[in-house]
Amino acid sequence: MSLTFAAQKDLAWSADETISALHADPRFGEKFADHMAIATWTPDDGWHDDKVVDYGPLDVNPASAVLHYAQEIFEGLKAYRHADGSVWLFRPEANAARFANSARRLALPVLPEEDFVASVLQIAATDARWVPDAGESGEKTLYLRPFMIAYEDFLGVAPAKKVLYSVITSPVGAYFAGGVKPVRIWLETKSSRTAPGGTGEAKCGGNYATSLLAQEEAYAKGCSQVLFADAVEHAWIEELGGMNIMAVSADHELITPELSGTILHGVTRRSILDMAPDLGLTPVERRLGVSELLDGIRSGRFPEVFACGTAAVVTPIGSLVDESGETTVKEQTGEITMAIRNRLLDIQFGRAEDSRGWLRQVC
Repeated sequence: MSLTFAAQKDLAWSADETISALHADPRFGEKFADHMAIATWTPDDGWHDDKVVDYGPLDVNPASAVLHYAQEIFEGLKAYRHADGSVWLFRPEANAARFANSARRLALPVLPEEDFVASVLQIAATDARWVPDAGESGEKTLYLRPFMIAYEDFLGVAPAKKVLYSVITSPVGAYFAGGVKPVRIWLETKSSRTAPGGTGEAKCGGNYATSLLAQEEAYAKGCSQVLFADAVEHAWIEELGGMNIMAVSADHELITPELSGTILHGVTRRSILDMAPDLGLTPVERRLGVSELLDGIRSGRFPEVFACGTAAVVTPIGSLVDESGETTVKEQTGEITMAIRNRLLDIQFGRAEDSRGWLRQVC
């Protein structure tokens, strides 16, 4: 039986003035909307008790399995307000599929795709007032964070027999406070984010936790993010701590590391590859060596390099920094990079035709 995530009676609602004030300057992931969707899973009852309730703290016991064994996963997608006032989601089915794959890898119960989509549509509809207009930056949205956690109070290394699913939302602006400008990236070839056979292609907190030490080191070196190499040879480009990477070649190839089990299946990544031919680009998924990337930037073979993901959309990379020095990208905010970024945002905000049926209307 499909879940509906019906809104409970007597929900609390923020005043319009409160929401408008938050929309004026939404900081990424700092403020949260009025409500959240929740559901529970147990072996006997499956998924049940699905509903939309007031946003608030979870009742987590100190012995809860998620705190000790990190059995959890999450997703990220956005709700976009179009010029006519309608609200839309971008490819929620793709997030649902990735969420299911993450659940299998972390030994969590799979939430059926139709139930995942129902939950994000319902919470976005319930809190539609929290979806901002695009604003002067052209990219204000309501960020949706579905997540699933082990919810059993048990100190034993075993898959949890009680699981909580929830969706919370937050009005957001640009991921990088400075807006769209080239970023310096630290190229990490010693410590690793994930390893073959691990959880690299699952969207789970552990992958991000392992990136934080290198992230702190990057900040100390004046860099915004970390680009990780593979864990075996330390010679192949993988992904940033929270984004995929792409290089534009001088002969109009759009090159990104192939999915090998250690790289997240980015929805933005896949969307850009799918629409690349529309912009005269040939999408190429293959192994990309650290030395090939650096040499290609120096020689001009890769005049543009950028990072991509749901949160940051498309962010131009201005330079890569490693222990040998800094390698500067020729076209700091490249024409092709910005064309890709604008094309994607135009589809998401309804300013361009959605020829692939990626958008789902909320209200």
